[in-house]
Amino acid sequence: MTTLAELIKQKEALEAQITNTRQTELADAISKVKALVAEHGLTQKDVFGGSKGAKKSSGGGGKVAAKYRDQSSGQTWTGRGKAPKWIDGQDRSKFLIA
Repeated sequence: MTTLAELIKQKEALEAQITNTRQTELADAISKVKALVAEHGLTQKDVFGGSKGAKKSSGGGGKVAAKYRDQSSGQTWTGRGKAPKWIDGQDRSKFLIA
């Protein structure tokens, strides 16, 4: 029967073998990729794509400039979302910021 100490030694030997094999395979893969890139004159954009296919972030963006201003209070509104009370139901053209 195999003892715990023997199994641990086997595990360590396998982990070392895995690490060495991984490094060798990675080095081979990198050299193949480099050879293909050089042979075909590829660029990083060719291989990984560019902004054309990149996903756009849908997170909250930057601030939006104000589009309307209340002359009496100085409050502003971007024109997005629910209209504030000072502009609601009125002609918005007279509140436009030039």
